[in-house]
Amino acid sequence: MTDIRTQPEVHGLGLSLRPWDAADAEVLLRGVTDPEYLRWNTPLRLVTDLADARATIGNRGAGWLRGELVQYAVTEDGVIVGGVGLSGINRHMCQAAVGYWVLPGLRGRGIATRAVELCTRWAFEQEGIHRIELRHAVDHTASCRVAERCGYAYEGTRRDGMHRAQRPGTYRDAHQHARLATDPYPDPGPGPDPTPR
Repeated sequence: MTDIRTQPEVHGLGLSLRPWDAADAEVLLRGVTDPEYLRWNTPLRLVTDLADARATIGNRGAGWLRGELVQYAVTEDGVIVGGVGLSGINRHMCQAAVGYWVLPGLRGRGIATRAVELCTRWAFEQEGIHRIELRHAVDHTASCRVAERCGYAYEGTRRDGMHRAQRPGTYRDAHQHARLATDPYPDPGPGPDPTPR
């Protein structure tokens, strides 16, 4: 990744990934304040209002320019349905970690699986990433299913590998999955156009 490029849009699997915009702050706020999201995530900076959401969107754009992360609004038929992105990008090792969420009321439709798969393929094919890790709390079975469907191999349990929900300084075990650019592509399920563009 270079710091002079505009963050591209990615299309495929019935979804589009586009950079977050300040106008999306209300949707982002709804997503990251949802109780189910908060059950599994302890963000570095808690987003509690529209000002926080706008600042988060600005920080995401700056992170792209620094080559540290890429965060996308996931859209279906032009409507935001969730978020997906890569963080902890290590250019030297060509590694990153993937994270994702889906808005309440839209879960169970394969959106997370398709978004993770689309983001993964883009990272491998367009950004030269070789290894992407996916971590989740050991009892987060929905995330485990997303990892499996997207071909992320289970590599073990990281003891105290993540914070307990909304309790920085306290820990819980996490499953670690990873996928390599050389691994075969799985079938991510329904959705047209499997090639990211």
